[in-house]
Amino acid sequence: MAAGGGGPASPMTTPSWAVRIRGADGEIAGAGILLTPEWVLTCAHVVDRTADVMTAEFVGAVGHGVPAVPARPERDAYVPETLDADGDPSGDVALLRLERPRPVEETVRLHRLSAPNREVRMYGFPYEHNGGIWFRATAVGVCGRDGQVQLIPASPGELASPGCSGAGVADSDTGEVIGMVLSGQEDRHGNRFSFMSPVETIVRHLPRLDPVTTGPSAVDPQLRSTADDILPELLDRPFAQRLAAWLRDDGSQVKISVVRHGDTAREATLRRAITLADRELRTPVSVDRASLDPPGTVPSAGGHDLAVHAQGRTSAGIAERIAERLGLPHPEEAPLDRIRAARANLNLVVVGVDEAVDPLGVLDLLDVLRADGSRLLLVLRTAGDCHRRAREQLLTGPARGRRARLVERLTEITGPLAEDLRERLAAVLPQGMRPLDSDLVAAHAALADLLRAAGAADHDGEGHGEAAPGPGPDLARYERLADRVEGRLTAGAAALDRLRDRRDELAGRLRSYQVLHQHSLRGEEDPAVDGLYLRAHTLLRARPCDVRAAEAAVDAYTRRVDGHDAHDGHDGGDAA
Repeated sequence: MAAGGGGPASPMTTPSWAVRIRGADGEIAGAGILLTPEWVLTCAHVVDRTADVMTAEFVGAVGHGVPAVPARPERDAYVPETLDADGDPSGDVALLRLERPRPVEETVRLHRLSAPNREVRMYGFPYEHNGGIWFRATAVGVCGRDGQVQLIPASPGELASPGCSGAGVADSDTGEVIGMVLSGQEDRHGNRFSFMSPVETIVRHLPRLDPVTTGPSAVDPQLRSTADDILPELLDRPFAQRLAAWLRDDGSQVKISVVRHGDTAREATLRRAITLADRELRTPVSVDRASLDPPGTVPSAGGHDLAVHAQGRTSAGIAERIAERLGLPHPEEAPLDRIRAARANLNLVVVGVDEAVDPLGVLDLLDVLRADGSRLLLVLRTAGDCHRRAREQLLTGPARGRRARLVERLTEITGPLAEDLRERLAAVLPQGMRPLDSDLVAAHAALADLLRAAGAADHDGEGHGEAAPGPGPDLARYERLADRVEGRLTAGAAALDRLRDRRDELAGRLRSYQVLHQHSLRGEEDPAVDGLYLRAHTLLRARPCDVRAAEAAVDAYTRRVDGHDAHDGHDGGDAA
């Protein structure tokens, strides 16, 4: 249940915390969220900074009317949207103060929750539905350096449009308000999407909202940067670059590092990366000074969903922390069971895996997450048995299995699938189908590369204890190649099957017309028609068959037979 008086957002009712905002001209400017009896959260671009007073209308209030309350922008709680050098937006949040307080029962609290792939709803006031309407969407991922989250509408008509800016985004499972709508747009390709500012980003811009925000932080206190961590001599630049690359999604699902106690530079660098990648802890100072840091060392906000300090914790305790961050219901069930059932995925950082109460249990938990698609950054304190087990269970073992599955798949593509296609090509000539020779050559080359690497041992990433698959085949690229070639082979085989079916249909039609024509001749011969039949018959019997040419020949024969038989029938009628 959502914290605060507003309660969970029911799809059957107008939420009491949903606010319709009108500008000084009386037109609907956008939406807002009632967080306290006096404060309404909205977008900065909704607030008319040139007007002293706007109007907040409480469409979900109890009773028949819609209370309207004058509201003034909080001058020290206005963060306009700004664009960085790359055009990434930041900010666009503001608070309105009501002249008359609303009942506390109408308010709602913000809630921290990991957003990727969540089903959400928002209540806005577009022109066509200015009384308010629910929009459904899926939160799909982080965009830009401010940690904004992209929303894909559930249907084309549910794109958040003007009148929705500032609307609360409610998680469909829990009813918690986990963000605020920023904008909705359609790009030049016709793709329709919206953006929301998640709660952590809102609180970073407006720290005064922390008291009305629930849910634990995404970063355990032990993993946050300290004042000393900003010292230049405490930055391990190569390590910072590798961490930032993983947090920006460099394509690797699992990264394992060793950061020993007493290695102050690597410890500070790790805390710095985790802090900068968190939406709420990434301060304006750290963002503004990013250009002063070494290139490639500053991750984007939202690079991880959760950073856990594992020292002294059980695997069950860590699983509960993950389940809580994911907003998984049914706390009476074991957290690992809830995580398995949800098949949720997130970007997870776990520090001190080998210092957990049951390190092997933690690895088993992380393996469940890995199998469901989560990205994992593991930090261990020593390069001992737990480190070797982590590499085998989460890196080298899955890599071998993935490589073996890819070898099996490419073997099928270059063997039976290619042979099936060759058999079809021997039967009929392709029409309008691109040649597949180059695709098959690429598939054979990929298979040979994988087979050469199959027995190769993985190599350590570096002397510091990094563990990553060695410079072997690019499995992701070969998987995309397999998808492409398999798709083209399958489509080609289907097209050739259609041509074979058409060839067989034409052969049946030719035989039927021959029988009818011979019956009409009563034993006589017609060399001209017989020549057309022989040409069509020869083309249909040829291997490979040119179906287009055969079709033209059969059409010529059947037209001639139809004309001949009609002419004979007409003569017979005159004689009678």
